[in-house]
Amino acid sequence: MPLLTAFDALLSELDGSLLRAGDDGFDAARRPWNLSIDQLPAAVATPAGLDDLRRILAAACEAGTPIAVQPSGHGASGDLAGAVIVRTAAFDRLDIDLEAGVVVVGSGVRWGAVVDALEGTGWAAPAGTSPVVSVAGYTLGGGHSWFSRTAGLGSDNLRAAWVLRSDGTHERIDDDSDREAMWALRGAGGVVGIVTALEIDLVRAPEQWGASLTFDAADSAAVIRAVRDLAASAAATLNVFTNSMRMPDAPMLPEEIRGKSFVTVQALSSHGAADAFLAGVRRAGAVQRETSGPTSPAALAAASGEPTDPTAGRGASLALDRLDDATIDALVQFRQAPEQSPIVGIDLRMLGGALDAPRRSGFASLASASWLLHALVPNFPGAPAEPGDASIAGLLELLAPVAADRTVPTFLTPGQTLERCATAADLDRLRAIRASADPDGVLHEGRLPR
Repeated sequence: MPLLTAFDALLSELDGSLLRAGDDGFDAARRPWNLSIDQLPAAVATPAGLDDLRRILAAACEAGTPIAVQPSGHGASGDLAGAVIVRTAAFDRLDIDLEAGVVVVGSGVRWGAVVDALEGTGWAAPAGTSPVVSVAGYTLGGGHSWFSRTAGLGSDNLRAAWVLRSDGTHERIDDDSDREAMWALRGAGGVVGIVTALEIDLVRAPEQWGASLTFDAADSAAVIRAVRDLAASAAATLNVFTNSMRMPDAPMLPEEIRGKSFVTVQALSSHGAADAFLAGVRRAGAVQRETSGPTSPAALAAASGEPTDPTAGRGASLALDRLDDATIDALVQFRQAPEQSPIVGIDLRMLGGALDAPRRSGFASLASASWLLHALVPNFPGAPAEPGDASIAGLLELLAPVAADRTVPTFLTPGQTLERCATAADLDRLRAIRASADPDGVLHEGRLPR
């Protein structure tokens, strides 16, 4: 049945909403978080609950059009032409069991709500750096966090999921009931069904200590080397991000950073656990600014500086096998070249620890990598007018010799597929799981390469 006919019948049955091209509000509803991506679905559905979701699934099956679940719009790749986007804001369950160290969270909940609910409890969520990213999108795509060296990827902490199957069956699954589906859900997205809720391990964090050391950009190579050299002996309880920033001369920026370049090393650990590490980093250059003290996931999220409203931007991400001296020198030299000014930020995250030995089997893995790098080219008033494509291409070419075999799906950029995140055998396994779970292909294939 044609899409319009199938969904005409659905309109009168939904308690939620359904918008199609030409409807008021459709253009706003179809937009992803990254406003530089233009996705062109056939419809956007916002179910009011499970019954609505079943009706939408049945109509999509009847029309022969795929469903793509996109809770918050993050992770969009722009390949949803003709699909029905489903927003899951109504699935807002949030149940925390502190005795068991577990949270059950609906697929429409964002990390900020979980982080705030855990504040002061001695527990933390394996949440990403942005409080506005959905728990489901992050966890089902792998997800790297401030606690990943301690607790693994977000997907490693997934215990169970409530899934609406393509045949309309809604059930809770775990490793005992459906090991193959759980393996796929841990990183490959919702290729086996529509996830309505997740059961996730929390991270025991009774005491958290944060430190931030900022250096002039002239010390970048020495600082990155120091972090690299100290990583080998770093405890798994120590999590470290190194940020190289080259801020544009934009009037919207605070005076203290406007038009300036600097490198910052941020560490999260228990009190005293990072002392030797930070002492070694301090010796790498002249510290311009240093802060340290008790912190929390809520404070870390607030200090991340990530936008809390949809914005346009581009970027590049890469997992790295190693950081040798030649690569560090080439990276810093590339960073300082005037023509590379479109790249405002380069984030370098130290891997290892729990990431090297995941507790649960899953599609997503960073076990073969030592570093995770992300470069950001934002689009905002005062930023360089160039789109940054040439700078991104140059950066990826420079880093290609030290690139790891696989990265994590949540760090893929538009147009990239899961081929960059898995072996050929893993992809074959994923296709087989998908074919069994969704033989009619009603669920959008996501980033699974054809």
